[in-house]
Amino acid sequence: MDRFQEMQVFVAVAQEQGFSAAARRLGMSAASVTRAVAALEQRIGTLLLIRTTRTVNLSEAGQRYMEDCRRILAEVQEAEDSAAGSHAQPRGQLTITAPVLFGELFVVPAVVSYLEHYPEVSINALLLDRTVSMIEEGVDVAIRIGELPDSNQHAVRVGEVRRVICASPTYLNRHGRPQRPEDLTHGSVVAPSSIGQLRTWAFQDHGEPLSVRPEPRLVVTANQAAINAASLGLGFTRVLSYQVASRVAAGELEIVLAEFEMPPLPIHVMYQGGRKAPVRVRSFVDFVVKALREDPTLTQ
Repeated sequence: MDRFQEMQVFVAVAQEQGFSAAARRLGMSAASVTRAVAALEQRIGTLLLIRTTRTVNLSEAGQRYMEDCRRILAEVQEAEDSAAGSHAQPRGQLTITAPVLFGELFVVPAVVSYLEHYPEVSINALLLDRTVSMIEEGVDVAIRIGELPDSNQHAVRVGEVRRVICASPTYLNRHGRPQRPEDLTHGSVVAPSSIGQLRTWAFQDHGEPLSVRPEPRLVVTANQAAINAASLGLGFTRVLSYQVASRVAAGELEIVLAEFEMPPLPIHVMYQGGRKAPVRVRSFVDFVVKALREDPTLTQ
């Protein structure tokens, strides 16, 4: 096995966090994958993967080597594409990530359309409500909601979403519409714990910060469950505007206290490599940026 093949095997094991999963992805036997990584570590003279009975994780040296492998393999792929004159035809595997509900509503439809346009590309989509390390987890493109920390990754802003308070019209007609955020402390509240464990809801009043801490009657671990409960008339919930846009349009939920909302949260498409990124990465970024920018839900 040559060095490039060893790199490909190592990257697959690191990304899948296991030898058997990497073997299935590569179409190899688990024994062959294990031998390839062992031979690589012996040749380099250091431990790249920390193995336990349940997981396989990168060592410190393995993390550095993983970054180099991804860069080298991407450059090799790009060189082959260039030599073959195939810049206009992306191919290979992409790994992307996005928040769960945002991914289901907006990213997956764009992915399906992209794959129809580019049949030689395959995509691994990590829909997770946590910040995924693009380098450590081998992610090519990430869709992020919120302000971005300083990084050397490229980011394209595609829209924004609001943090909104909503309840069903039935509940509001029965109990009244709140006039100020403090009124929420006297109402029934459904709190999605994924939004924040502190249960403190932040607002602004004529530019001045204001916060309230309502006592929830129901706490759920999924945003969709909180939205469902609010739609059924249990009370108020606080989510992101895109998550309830269809229900607001259908009259199932009503947004209240809009004049006290915090500034909108930006949405960015992030990727590594800039102009040197592989053609499949650049083409997907262009595709998903266009799709997200054209969706009116993300500009309200």
